Amino acid sequence: MLVLNNPPFHAEKAFVAVFLSWFVAQALKVILGGSRQKKFDVRWLFDTGGMPSAHSATVSSLAAVIGLYYGFNTIPFLIGLILCLITMFDAAGVRRHFGRQAKILNEIIDEFYVKGAVPEKRLKELLGHTPVEVLLGALLGIFIAWILCR
Repeated sequence: MLVLNNPPFHAEKAFVAVFLSWFVAQALKVILGGSRQKKFDVRWLFDTGGMPSAHSATVSSLAAVIGLYYGFNTIPFLIGLILCLITMFDAAGVRRHFGRQAKILNEIIDEFYVKGAVPEKRLKELLGHTPVEVLLGALLGIFIAWILCR
């Protein structure tokens, strides 16, 4: 029988671990983007795509916290794990392919713009993540959850 709020369950630590995983991943994007492009853009803190995946960090941290508090052989952990896997698959699959399509459409728009056929309005290309970005985001989330909630 699963008993909620049993000692050593501390919901505050779980909230902090999950939020901190998202924040650290987004902050790393700002730092890495700033060093790569030699400029600072605060919008990177709330943007999608890039290294590491904040989506993966957040959901993997959530799944890890659930596993640490309720056990890794419980229904709550299974729910968290499935949510985590679906989110990471979407980040590396569907949204990444949308980004590729946006890049191709932007190239077509560039060709039309050069010919004067249409005004230039570009689509956002960085929507998804590479598998490495997803993996590193997941590892970051698990690490933060383990440090704060073990």
